[in-house]
Amino acid sequence: MRAVHCLNGPNLNLLGSREPELYGSATLASIEARLAAACESRGLALHFRQSNHEGDLITWVQDAGLAGEPIILNAGAYTHTSIALRDAIKGANAKVIEVHLSNIHAREGFRHHSHISPVAQGVIFGFGALSYSLALEACIALATASES
Repeated sequence: MRAVHCLNGPNLNLLGSREPELYGSATLASIEARLAAACESRGLALHFRQSNHEGDLITWVQDAGLAGEPIILNAGAYTHTSIALRDAIKGANAKVIEVHLSNIHAREGFRHHSHISPVAQGVIFGFGALSYSLALEACIALATASES
């Protein structure tokens, strides 16, 4: 494993100011800095991206999947709506850890279903910004296990 991709969907650029009582006060930049430091200490590159456009996320998933590099994916609302994103993960054989800041099962009913979960390696949610760090550890553990 040479790199880890962290892909973030719609409205995550608003972290820190968007509903902090639900999503916390961490910004996307602070999450990126934490992951970058953790990756650097392990000799890994971090490709950290955010887009409000579904097509960008699909392209990035395909690129990482075809390169055989793991993905930490917070697809935001696309989690619950995007069959195209699910198909990109499956089609590119992408190794995805699905991440959410909040506990999606303690929220509105429409957030309880994920199109991503059935094709993800695992799901981490409800731990705020820590969810991303836990997902990075999972990526590294899974890659190490597959190499041995």
